[in-house]
Amino acid sequence: MDLQLRDRFFLVTGGAKGIGEGVARVLAAEGAVPLIVGRNADDNRAAVDAIRATGGRAHAFQAELCETAECQRAVAEAIQFAGRLDGLVNNAGVNDGVDLEHGDTERFLASLRKNLVHYYDMARFALPELKKTRGPIVNIGSKVAETGQGATSAYAAANGGRNALTREWAVELGKYGIRVNAVIVAECWTPLYANWIQTLPDGADAKRRIEAKVPFEHRMTTCDEIARMVAFLLSNCSSHTTGQLIHVDGGYVHLDRALT
Repeated sequence: MDLQLRDRFFLVTGGAKGIGEGVARVLAAEGAVPLIVGRNADDNRAAVDAIRATGGRAHAFQAELCETAECQRAVAEAIQFAGRLDGLVNNAGVNDGVDLEHGDTERFLASLRKNLVHYYDMARFALPELKKTRGPIVNIGSKVAETGQGATSAYAAANGGRNALTREWAVELGKYGIRVNAVIVAECWTPLYANWIQTLPDGADAKRRIEAKVPFEHRMTTCDEIARMVAFLLSNCSSHTTGQLIHVDGGYVHLDRALT
């Protein structure tokens, strides 16, 4: 399917690694230009170089998304570079394990800024340009908002907020022709996930046990599978889809556990 994304410019936060890198790569393959925003300049550069090596186009902007002023600067620089914005993918964040039993309020608030507040900031600063192009917004979320996980209160709260903002913005921005959706991730094999698995006593066995709990094909979702859904939601092929929380998770959240 031709998603008709050629020559369109999309902001992708956390676009240098994991799911965000997959999104940037898929968008570039569709002829779009991902505008990667992330804190690590070397990672950003490597992601851009990899896309260009395959004939795609990409550009990157270094920013610490926990800082509102940095979000504003990154959006302004992206607009100055591209001359327009055709959509936003809010993706950056990390499951940082700020829990209730051993956590504290300052760490909780810092985690919300790391995992939620910049979703609002990026959308707020991009909105004037998105109004001009009727550019859609896609928020990446996590199953923990719906299922819980244990020992990750702040990340769960942040993802609940992402889900709520998705539906709130779909209502607020509909009058501008802006669609807003979320892609909800469960067990997706990313570099961060791989690093976590390696900290376990028997990581290979843990990975097998986790995969056995995924109803469809008993495997983890790939970054590319998430990315292809994001690209679809950014395209006019999803022209009447808004306010949706779309689970790309092999049925992990909603299908009967008896299947596993």
